[in-house]
Amino acid sequence: MKALHIAATGMKAQELNVEVISNNVANMRTTGFKKQRADFQDLLYQNLRRTGSQSSSTGTIVPTGVQVGSGVKTSATARIMSQGSLEQTNKDLDIAIRGEGFFQIDLPDGTTGYSRDGSFERDATGTMVTVDGYAITPAIVIPENYRDISISADGTVEITNEDSEQVNLGQIQLARFVNKSGLVAIGDNTYLETDASGAPQIDLPGSNGFGSLQQNYLEMANVDAVTEIADLISAQRAYEMNSRVIQAADEMYSTTTNIR
Repeated sequence: MKALHIAATGMKAQELNVEVISNNVANMRTTGFKKQRADFQDLLYQNLRRTGSQSSSTGTIVPTGVQVGSGVKTSATARIMSQGSLEQTNKDLDIAIRGEGFFQIDLPDGTTGYSRDGSFERDATGTMVTVDGYAITPAIVIPENYRDISISADGTVEITNEDSEQVNLGQIQLARFVNKSGLVAIGDNTYLETDASGAPQIDLPGSNGFGSLQQNYLEMANVDAVTEIADLISAQRAYEMNSRVIQAADEMYSTTTNIR
């Protein structure tokens, strides 16, 4: 009887499903977080009677056959890259992306990271950096003693200096990918390019399908609490059903062994 092992794969699958859901719920207030979804596939089948085989010497074909499955496996934990809601912060260096694109971040090992988290600060040199101190690409350096700073929808960064003059500091560029779900998350709201994501396409905000920027706003996680709770209940019930199958298979084993 294979029911014990088959049901065990179902319990393991739903255990991972709950872990994915719990991570989504834990990051409901994480800036720029993109939720994940667990996808499953059925395992190999044992053919007790192959479909399409001959059942007689006259060439009669079996219309359906007999197949017994061996359970379920996790095929992917796909990341859903839909737009999150924007929340106003009234902080000058908070920037949200409305639409396609990622901020480019210079990581300590020399690679480029990609993020939807636009909560930026200034470091000791005036360079625009993430909360971890990593500079954006291309670098934007904000001088001291400025009166006001504005970041337009196309990424242009301007300040008003002490002489009330407008000074252009540069323009923020965005990156996008053919398969953005193929990016790999490394934590700290940062993703890395992979072979699955393809090479980044770099352009200015608001051009050629790229999203625009919104100053004084941050993009929140795209996690919906009601949906996650419903998915959690569904995963819990599926786990319970698989445990019931194990219990039923155990009782059947017990009945067989007690036959006199």
